[in-house]
Amino acid sequence: MNKAFTATIEKWSDPKTRRRILYSLFIVLVIGAAIHYLSGETLPERDGHYGFWSVLPPLVAILLAFWTREVVTALFTGILLGGFISGKPNIVREFLIPSIGTESFALILLVYLWALGGLIGIWTCTGGAVAFAKTASRLMVRGPRSAKFFTWIMGLIFHQGGTISTVLTGATVRPVADRHKVSHEELSYMVDSTASPAATIIPFNVWPIYVSGLVLGTVTIFETSQDGIAFFFSSLPFNFYAIFALLITLLFAVEKLPWIPGKSMREAIQRSRSTGKLDRRDAVPMASGELVDSKVPEGYRSGLIDFFGPIAVLLGLAVLPYIYTFFILGSDDPTLLIAEAFVLAVLVGMGIAIMKGMTLKDVIGGFIDGCKGVTIGAIILALAVTLKEVAEAVGTAEYVVALTRELILPALLPGLLMAMCMLIAFSTGTSWGTYAVVFPIAMPLAWAVVPDVFFLQLCFAAVVGGSVFGDQCSPISDTTILSSLATGCDLMDHVRTQFPLALSAGLLAAIAYAAMVLVFV
Repeated sequence: MNKAFTATIEKWSDPKTRRRILYSLFIVLVIGAAIHYLSGETLPERDGHYGFWSVLPPLVAILLAFWTREVVTALFTGILLGGFISGKPNIVREFLIPSIGTESFALILLVYLWALGGLIGIWTCTGGAVAFAKTASRLMVRGPRSAKFFTWIMGLIFHQGGTISTVLTGATVRPVADRHKVSHEELSYMVDSTASPAATIIPFNVWPIYVSGLVLGTVTIFETSQDGIAFFFSSLPFNFYAIFALLITLLFAVEKLPWIPGKSMREAIQRSRSTGKLDRRDAVPMASGELVDSKVPEGYRSGLIDFFGPIAVLLGLAVLPYIYTFFILGSDDPTLLIAEAFVLAVLVGMGIAIMKGMTLKDVIGGFIDGCKGVTIGAIILALAVTLKEVAEAVGTAEYVVALTRELILPALLPGLLMAMCMLIAFSTGTSWGTYAVVFPIAMPLAWAVVPDVFFLQLCFAAVVGGSVFGDQCSPISDTTILSSLATGCDLMDHVRTQFPLALSAGLLAAIAYAAMVLVFV
């Protein structure tokens, strides 16, 4: 049986944990019943939200996840509460089925779970990942510090976007980091912190195009999509959160950070170095033994081609068409073949193994074991996607924007926008969704307060960075979940150890914005 499922069942056998979860569910049911009793069917809606009730579904889910360390129940509880608040208590028909049936979730299943799990399963079967780890160790990596620096470099190389970066980086560096006793908490933090932050600082990806569509027409200087893309690039030096996040991660990697905030991360480092244990004793890693235990058939000779063949196909098909259509042809809609790249990489991995003499049965067995190993991730992602739909239905983002939009002191506005985006992205688990809500309001507001291009750049970059922070730290974010999945870390261990470090970057960024406004505006 999958170890993650076994550990989850064992948690339920703990009376204290069981009481906590059941008591929380009972409270939610009582609140939901009270809402229906007092308001007839649902709370009165105004301006697209339900007031403070709008933040309760994600807030309850996040608090329960921290409290119980049981993410599945926490997410389901948030969804259930959102169904009561929105007057749609049939959450199966109203939220679960529509969310799981969307194209975006199908892409998550195909690419980030089945293809990722299958590819890692094939590497486990062929020994490709181990061969790469041995080679990297011999040529570059000498210990935990160089293994973490290698992870930081890979995060910058695989900078195409949050979810893509976490998958590629995590799958590449994990065998190297495991070999040199880098704890999974350290590894998942570095993978997560070099994903979306790097994508916004090295934006040779779809991020500028997406954001330009959101700001188009909001201010007079944004007349065309090219104006928005050019403004994105000109604002890069002011994306202080991403800059500080990457800098702190680099110092963390080379072990030059003066002080590591967060007792949990310090304990994880000490544990892995002194005992070799990569996870906390009671941890429930997101990746099970199917993705870790080597199962190379007798007589099969592992080689670097087993690892680099699929990786080369994956990167080539994902990156080269984009570079050609965007930078050479100048297309406003560059070609991104992410799903195709992942599927073809799996097929190439299978083909290489068969050509080198592995039986078809062993190849398919490795693929299936890999898919089985990410089952718990599939369940958590399904619920996280559903909770995002619930947050949209109850107007979580709209309420947070309405609550903070009146605070328009010029010196505080960039920091305020950043804090607001942090809260929204943390509550909803999506940076792009936060952009969609905030940018149409933030840009006209900033221009109205101080009609200056430099001030607008500060506010623009604050929205970009703040949204990335919230997305990176949220336990219901797909990038957070996939960082844990790709590195084999317990999800809540990753969240708890990462948060103090990410918060440090956020505080430094807020101070930098205030200083820039006071000095230059």
